Amino acid sequence: MASPKSSPARSLEESLKFDPDTVHRIAVAMRLDARENGVEAPMHRHSKGQLVLALHGGVTCVVPDGLWMVPPQCAVWIPSGVLHSNRVTANGRVCFLFVETDAASLPDQCCTLAITPLVRELIEHLANLPPLYAVDGPTGRLATVLLDELAQMPVENLHLPISNHARLRQIADALTNDPADRSTLAEWGQRVAMSERTLARLVKNETGMTFGRWRQQLHIVIALQRLSAGAQVQQVAEDLGYESVTAFITMFKKALGKPPARYFADRQNGHDD
Repeated sequence: MASPKSSPARSLEESLKFDPDTVHRIAVAMRLDARENGVEAPMHRHSKGQLVLALHGGVTCVVPDGLWMVPPQCAVWIPSGVLHSNRVTANGRVCFLFVETDAASLPDQCCTLAITPLVRELIEHLANLPPLYAVDGPTGRLATVLLDELAQMPVENLHLPISNHARLRQIADALTNDPADRSTLAEWGQRVAMSERTLARLVKNETGMTFGRWRQQLHIVIALQRLSAGAQVQQVAEDLGYESVTAFITMFKKALGKPPARYFADRQNGHDD
């Protein structure tokens, strides 16, 4: 798609000053480039829904009851009014698309969406244009097509449920800080003063997963984040406590259907199968 001269990407400070709710258009887009140290926005909310599209590197979106990882060529959808924070990996590039409430048939809960090359190009193109475009002009029609296409994007399972229960938060924080920790459920129970059976039931009730499945999902989220930032597979495997690279790749392939190299290559090329 032919684009006008690209407008400069916003810094984090500029993006925080931008209030999408003051722009009365069905869709408004902007670009954000992170520097070598990455960026993190504080918790906030707005009336428009927000799509966070990762162009390079990865984005982690945090809401009160969950965490979403956005690898390259995917996006996370954050519905209107949801409190959230976005963390962009070092040297990451993202596009934010703000969507007027009820302007598109999008999910009413946070989710990760697989994004086609067409939708990605439409979002990037819109980000290059002034936000106060003519509603009945070419940009207005482009925005309408974009939202029609966006509503057809499939949901991907890159979500880590995070409970507000104090003891599960304690475990989640500890595993996030030290993902290589291989303590058993019984050992975690001792740490948080709960029986193994009670803790297992709590994890299942709060997250919908067994403890083992929930910890594996955490590993997937962390692996995607670090691999997106350029870390080597061997280093990530070691950081997550796997005995070998082969064991890590086996886990990754079982969870996402492809080994890491193939997964990211297909994302970059826009292939989903």
